[in-house]
Amino acid sequence: MKKFYEGVIKLEVRAAMACLALLSLLVLYSAIARSIGEPVKWAVDAATFLFAWCVFLGSDAAMRHDKLFAIEVISGKLPKKVQYWLKLINWGIIIAFLAFLIVYGVQLSYDTRLRTFQGIPGFSYTWVTISVPLGALLMMVTAVLKARQQIKAGCENTRSGGGGKELL
Repeated sequence: MKKFYEGVIKLEVRAAMACLALLSLLVLYSAIARSIGEPVKWAVDAATFLFAWCVFLGSDAAMRHDKLFAIEVISGKLPKKVQYWLKLINWGIIIAFLAFLIVYGVQLSYDTRLRTFQGIPGFSYTWVTISVPLGALLMMVTAVLKARQQIKAGCENTRSGGGGKELL
């Protein structure tokens, strides 16, 4: 299972990088074409598609590497035991929110199945909206692994007997 997850991670990062690169090239191409009087009608729709996937795939990669925005001015001054529980509560809230995104993202994807892009006829808007539940699912796996890692670290600190006894 670990090898499968590592493969998914590699695919996810490559897809996010490809979406960002294609999005950048598309915006550049579209800007040049518009400036010479030949606007590309499908560029905005394609950019929307690429941006949605880039955001959700990139968010999971950022979460996995602890690169999400965090303000620790106050929480960093709290006792270790409070910091431990605060982080666990935070992971719980994140997991609940991601579950909400999965449920309503699937519903949104179903609701948009018949909607097509104006600039790309025949291309269902579901391909954009499906990025929400799929990205949220990937982030939920990461969040659960991070919460589990947090719990494991707390248990190890308690067992080691050192200054970590106050965590649990």
